[in-house]
Amino acid sequence: MDIKVLEQLLAEVRDGNLTVAGALDRLRTLPFENLGFARVDHHRQLRQGFPEVIFAAGKSVAQIRGILTALQPRTTNILVTRLAPEKAEVLLPEFPQARYHPDSQVLTIIQGEIMDQGRGVIVVMSAGTSDIPVAEEALLTAQIMGHRVEALYDVGVAGLHRLLAHHELLSQATCLIVVAGMDGALPSVVGGLVDRPVIAVPTSVGYGASFGGVAALLTMLNSCATGVAVVNIDNGFGAGCLAALINRKD
Repeated sequence: MDIKVLEQLLAEVRDGNLTVAGALDRLRTLPFENLGFARVDHHRQLRQGFPEVIFAAGKSVAQIRGILTALQPRTTNILVTRLAPEKAEVLLPEFPQARYHPDSQVLTIIQGEIMDQGRGVIVVMSAGTSDIPVAEEALLTAQIMGHRVEALYDVGVAGLHRLLAHHELLSQATCLIVVAGMDGALPSVVGGLVDRPVIAVPTSVGYGASFGGVAALLTMLNSCATGVAVVNIDNGFGAGCLAALINRKD
């Protein structure tokens, strides 16, 4: 349940359009709803400013459907991450407002206006084209949380002039999400160019010695640039959430 829904509920009681018993019935699932296989946190919007997000990997279609059905009447906008295309194909006809983003394997359901929550722009960067799926997960996460986002893709250190051509955009950002696999060097370079927080996201992109993103992760953790924070391998969602907190107005 988000703030708008709660305000509307209280207004209906105040105006006599809803009984106290009716309001209590709607609030009965707060703070969570037990579905047996999941406890859906309807209180998260009020606590943290955005409703519970569904991590679809490892969940069956029936489980994802059940959580979506529980969330949809009680919140405005919904985010599902790591949703495989074959599962999305089954679910999309059942949720007409849903949109699937195949590159990032993210599903969004927008049921109301996304209010501007930001005080500036978040820049999401990828070192290479192969890093774009993780970058897109970060971008969509920040967008649905109410933040303006600019994308800057394929600007890795193998061709540094591609990055330097956009120095003005980098300097305008409130914070930057930098997604890189292989050697994972791009966040250090960006961190040395700007005076804003840099959120580094290692990806599992790379040849064998990259160890599924561990090499990029260690490079980022050992960055010599100041103001660089690191999230887990391929965790675009976590980066988008952190950027939204940094860019939040209040």
